[in-house]
Amino acid sequence: MLILIAIGVMAGAAAFTHVHDLTVAHGQPDWIGWANAVAVELMAIYLGLEIRARRRAGRPVGMVGVLLVAFSLLSLAAQVAEAEPSVWGWIVAAVPSLAFLALVKVVLSGAGATTAPPEPEQPQSDWYDEPEQVEPVSPAPVEPPAPAAVLASVRVVQPNRPQVVGIIR
Repeated sequence: MLILIAIGVMAGAAAFTHVHDLTVAHGQPDWIGWANAVAVELMAIYLGLEIRARRRAGRPVGMVGVLLVAFSLLSLAAQVAEAEPSVWGWIVAAVPSLAFLALVKVVLSGAGATTAPPEPEQPQSDWYDEPEQVEPVSPAPVEPPAPAAVLASVRVVQPNRPQVVGIIR
């Protein structure tokens, strides 16, 4: 682990310094040189993390991959632009940037060995159960109940009284 930290710090410092120096050499203030260095170098790290997260989630990585290549090439170009104009000068100048990117790749690919956590169980109120198929049952024939009482209409007629009609059970 100590070796990874040492490589990361030294390669990162060299890559940051090259981007900073190139920015300042082309007329930008010192603080913008450091801002550019941070933006270029850390963007490559972030994009590597984003690609890993998207792959785990099954989401597309195309645009993020293009951006990673672009920022990596920008970092590499800054290394080479600061070098002596020869093949060996360019190779030696590219080593910190390539080492930094390789270190990020190794660290990020090694960290992905964990399995995804299981999905939480859904409450049963959200479940949908198919209704059971039940054979239709034809209703039993309904028989009228046996008469409990005989109904009769009685007409009572009395003189000088209104007539009342009643039902006797």
